[in-house]
Amino acid sequence: MTTLTLPELAKKMAGIDFAMLQTHAAGEIEGRPMSNNGDVDYDGDSWFFALESADMVKQIEADPKVALGFTGSKSLLGKPPLFVHVRGRAEIIRERAVLAEHWVDELERWFEQGVDTPGLVLIHVHAQRIQYWDGEDHGELNV
Repeated sequence: MTTLTLPELAKKMAGIDFAMLQTHAAGEIEGRPMSNNGDVDYDGDSWFFALESADMVKQIEADPKVALGFTGSKSLLGKPPLFVHVRGRAEIIRERAVLAEHWVDELERWFEQGVDTPGLVLIHVHAQRIQYWDGEDHGELNV
């Protein structure tokens, strides 16, 4: 077992854009793919844009415990990809200044009015525990 630091793991995660965001809903677990909008400099925090009307927003407000699953691409030599599981707490951010800090123009595909899109929110996931598997190496970080 190898023990990576958060910066070392972040370097390995560079380029992974999509995560599976899992939330709690009436005793069940729900998941959906979310893009971190190219904000892949991982420091234990993840940021996702959504509409306030989305079920996941209501679920996070009722129970902020969430999980994220990241999967890298398979190596050219056939080595299994990097897998990362993040357990954390999410908060819903509505302040336009914070939304603007994380905004990228490519998001206009889904949110045509930019940060002025009615009901636009930012989901901020603070990691608490990170597990990773990288080939035969695996480990855990408490953040």
